[in-house]
Amino acid sequence: MIILPLNDKIELPDIAFEIGEHLRFSKAETANWAWLELAGAVLSHYVVDRQARLAGLLRWFYQDLGFCIRQPYFSVKAADLGTCISSRQGNSTTLATVLMLLAKQLDLKLEPILLPGMTVLSSRIDGVVSYIDPLNGNELTRHQLHVLVRGEMGNGASLKASYLKPVSLTRLVSRMLHELKAGCIVSHQFEPAMECCNLLLQWHSDDLNLNRERAFIAQQLGCISVAAADLKHFVDNSPHDPVIELVKLQLKELREIQEVYH
Repeated sequence: MIILPLNDKIELPDIAFEIGEHLRFSKAETANWAWLELAGAVLSHYVVDRQARLAGLLRWFYQDLGFCIRQPYFSVKAADLGTCISSRQGNSTTLATVLMLLAKQLDLKLEPILLPGMTVLSSRIDGVVSYIDPLNGNELTRHQLHVLVRGEMGNGASLKASYLKPVSLTRLVSRMLHELKAGCIVSHQFEPAMECCNLLLQWHSDDLNLNRERAFIAQQLGCISVAAADLKHFVDNSPHDPVIELVKLQLKELREIQEVYH
């Protein structure tokens, strides 16, 4: 297992490349060469006017370079930053991250915003805030942002102010790890899915839902004692959770399986 750095020492894209190589999804050296090529080439798009600079970056990124959405969307390849940079295809989080890093090369500040189910970018130039869809570079209105939230959370969901607050690099990388984990589970790659949980727990040790998820993954791998320990940890530390009775039943079933093994 790699040791994730403390919150104030996160460096992108380095940490994402290390995670991709650690999970055997991409080669850090290959990804880094692809990144250095982009980081050097983007400098030719520096112009004095910041709005024109941003518009030029978006044209270059989507039209000239051809960065776009990857299908299948909920896959490991879409969620791995190294693969995204090398193939120029990704999901909203990996595409947003690449665009954010390229903007930084041009002294433009694009900040990640984590909506439920989708990552977008915010830009503030001369006091004007705009929101960018990283899947295609289009500007998003607040109404469109609300539609995205409602599509994920249901028609009654509101556009909370907290959704529109830029997040730290730690939270951005955490979302990448969650999406890598989800891609692994969809493709039945349970060993790297387990490692994604382990990495996330380094930063979010109090997130009991990660223990529940790791229990499910451990069970798929036949690690019944590990799964039972995670479920017991959840039960002991979250007695009032709405799903506690279901988890207790799962724990009982796992203990019965352990007894049969013995």
